[in-house]
Amino acid sequence: MNFNRHENWNLDRVKYDPVREFCLCEKADEEYMRSLIKRNICIDRSVIKMEKMQVSWKKVLLYVAVVLMLLIFQKVLGIAGSNIADMFSYVKLDPYNAYAWNFVHHTAILLFALIAILILSKLFKVNFGMGFGDSKTGIKFVVIYIAIFTVITPVVHILMMINNSLPVYAFPLNKNNIIGTLCFSLFLSGPAEEILYRALPITILMQVFGKRIDVKWNITLETIIASLLFAFAHMKWSLFPFSIKEMNYSQFLYAFMQGIISGKAYQDSRSVIYPMIMHSFSNVLMVGTGYLFLLP
Repeated sequence: MNFNRHENWNLDRVKYDPVREFCLCEKADEEYMRSLIKRNICIDRSVIKMEKMQVSWKKVLLYVAVVLMLLIFQKVLGIAGSNIADMFSYVKLDPYNAYAWNFVHHTAILLFALIAILILSKLFKVNFGMGFGDSKTGIKFVVIYIAIFTVITPVVHILMMINNSLPVYAFPLNKNNIIGTLCFSLFLSGPAEEILYRALPITILMQVFGKRIDVKWNITLETIIASLLFAFAHMKWSLFPFSIKEMNYSQFLYAFMQGIISGKAYQDSRSVIYPMIMHSFSNVLMVGTGYLFLLP
């Protein structure tokens, strides 16, 4: 019988072992050599793991630094806007200081935020969503948001009336004050705040992360962080030294949830225009409904 083919087949199945071959050639202890190789592999893996941990910690520190910079930038812009608004007298136009100061303040922070966006977009070629983006998605967000908010707002005010917690204003509800405050809510609150607290931080965080980081329900980490920064803006706190002077928990939660909704609309539509509309509408509806409940 011919066994050549069978023998060749078995030889082909034998796995080449370079360690054994080396030990045979150099007359070295194979077991000792394998232990050295195994130890070196373990050391290499440990070094790689440590290097990865170091890179991860560097990234975490970078993210924290960027978030703190955004927080400080927003706070500084708010202070700058306040200082500019304090430079003017509004006695003739707005004797009860109901809206004119807010007009100047938000105009100032809007201009500062736009300048920052212009500089960053030129330096890093970043798109801050100043165009119409995905109009179909954006309009869908606006329509659904307005429909839901129109139903929720009167219900909330009815509950507030039952609990004797309707808003109290430091100015009389005359024609001038009502029109002035509603115009401010419609034309400036949305544009100024959405650019400073939505378009700017979310886009910068996406650049730092290098991608969109989904957390749950298509809500991203950058949207959550921007929403927290927006909620912080509705608190009274000082920067140096850091201290929280006044905090309304319901207002903090409301601002955070509004930030989540607006942030999702911004990212999904790739435009800040639709969150602006949603923000302005919610403010007008909330303030206007409050006036209706307070007027005789």
